Amino acid sequence: MQNFNVFGKKVAILGVSLEGIDSARYFVCEGAKVFCCDRRIRPELGEVINELEKQGVSFCLGSNYLRNLEKYDVLVRTPGMSLRLPELISAVKSGIQITSQTKLLFELAPCPIIGVTGTKGKGTTSTLIAELLTSAGYRVHLGGNVGQPLLSRLPQMTPADLLVLELSSFQLEDCIRSPQVAVVLTVGSDHLANFDPLSTNFHESQVSYVAAKKNLVRFQKPDDLCVVNADDSVANSFGKLTKARVVRYSTATNSADAGVNKNFLVLKIKEMLVPVISVSEIKLRGRHNWENILAACLVARRYAVPVQTMQKVINSFTGLPHRLEEAATVSGVTFYNDSFSTTPETAIAAIRSFTEPILLIAGGSEKGADFTKLGEAISRSSVHMVILIGDVAPKIETAIRKFSPHLKIITGLTTMKQIVTKAFSEARPGSVVLLSPAAASFGLFKNYKDRGNQFKHYAQILTPKTY
Repeated sequence: MQNFNVFGKKVAILGVSLEGIDSARYFVCEGAKVFCCDRRIRPELGEVINELEKQGVSFCLGSNYLRNLEKYDVLVRTPGMSLRLPELISAVKSGIQITSQTKLLFELAPCPIIGVTGTKGKGTTSTLIAELLTSAGYRVHLGGNVGQPLLSRLPQMTPADLLVLELSSFQLEDCIRSPQVAVVLTVGSDHLANFDPLSTNFHESQVSYVAAKKNLVRFQKPDDLCVVNADDSVANSFGKLTKARVVRYSTATNSADAGVNKNFLVLKIKEMLVPVISVSEIKLRGRHNWENILAACLVARRYAVPVQTMQKVINSFTGLPHRLEEAATVSGVTFYNDSFSTTPETAIAAIRSFTEPILLIAGGSEKGADFTKLGEAISRSSVHMVILIGDVAPKIETAIRKFSPHLKIITGLTTMKQIVTKAFSEARPGSVVLLSPAAASFGLFKNYKDRGNQFKHYAQILTPKTY
């Protein structure tokens, strides 16, 4: 672990998130004078204030929480805070160091780091990588946007451990180091509008969004590894930016280092296609999850995980909550919770995961997305009815009508109880009710977890139909 001496220095944690709380604990243990700054006030933050105050942490709360940042020695930024804020720009000009939990982990971790980025699939892939490596005997720490914040656990890490991080564009945008293993999944469009009321961060363009993600590979070294999706032109282009050895996965060609052959996911080992698992044995729905599995297998291969171990782990892996999660089956109707889907691309992937008749629930708050491709995908799918909710319902309806003018669309429902009840009344045995919103959750719900949990709850308490 490299030296990062903050003893006696004033460290401001900007944003009292789970990550911010963890950072505060770390810097307290390092002997810093810690200040937590947040736009929320004491009642909104709850008991965490009392806990941190007992450890000597001071607070700067309310609308002026970013005032006089020049009085601190180090600023630790939450990913939801834009680097373009005038207060942060002024602090940089004053010579104040601005860092983040991600930057600190890259700088201070004593063990190799495996970083995973992409527009969607990061959590599933990161978790599967962690499970594959753990099953092979490694001591693995899983963090970033999944698992738990890891900065306070640095003292317990050893050089023999492995650190797996799911990394968003916001976590990568100011990074000046790259992980020893970088995984680049499909890169679409996201975070181009500020839709989170607690966040100030968004990307001004698609170009800046992709540029932020490029930091995952930009600073790699020749002994490092870069895993990219050969089927996605943007992800594949990352291979040209790195000095690391590049390996590719594909579900479309046989020339990649991992792919699909005769209904098996395969790895190319010494120019031989070695079967890992039959696609019929995979619990995760959707071809997009084949891609996530292939990426994870290429990382596992780097660390000499036996193919037999890969097969066993993949066979038992059922995915993460709110990602095509089977929620309930009532009277022959199966409910799938894909609330984590907040873009048209992820909703399209979810729809393509089913051959059964689909009643789709979509919509939510505005993120500036174009739903044209979603409308086209619906017209070519088994979707036979759509329930649209939230602010973007009219935009999605317009996109659907362009390709499917006669498709039945239901609007006007405002609670999840109404939505699930109506969906169940319209569905028939053998069909699927799919919550894959393609939009953010704010407005009707607190966040995507609240949206998904409500969907599961009301699906699970439905009274079976009598036919």
